[in-house]
Amino acid sequence: QVQLVESGGGLVQAGGSLRLSCTASGLTFSTYTMGWFRQAPGKEREFVAAVGLSASSTNYADSVKGRFTISRDNAKNTVYLQMNSLKPEDTAVYYCAAVPWMGRNLPRAAPAYNYWGQGTQVTVSS
Repeated sequence: QVQLVESGGGLVQAGGSLRLSCTASGLTFSTYTMGWFRQAPGKEREFVAAVGLSASSTNYADSVKGRFTISRDNAKNTVYLQMNSLKPEDTAVYYCAAVPWMGRNLPRAAPAYNYWGQGTQVTVSS
């Protein structure tokens, strides 16, 4: 049984930082592309970032490029999302997701991912 468990969300002031973690079990973590998505109230779930098998293989939404960094630690079965210079518009529930690695083009569409965590709330106050 595959499980993805996120942690690290919370309340932070604009300009602050948070680091989200997502620990996976029940899958061969090193063979999966890992992604982060977010969903704000009344909005559709949107892509944030993805990392392939290599830590250097990453993809970011334009809205977070230069502020967020995705990374992975295969020894710990964990993917991270370091979020800096947070803005109120970053407020959302953040989800991690997993899909078997299929190539260098990391998927950005939510339906492409097979497994999802339960989400962690990030609130950025102005």
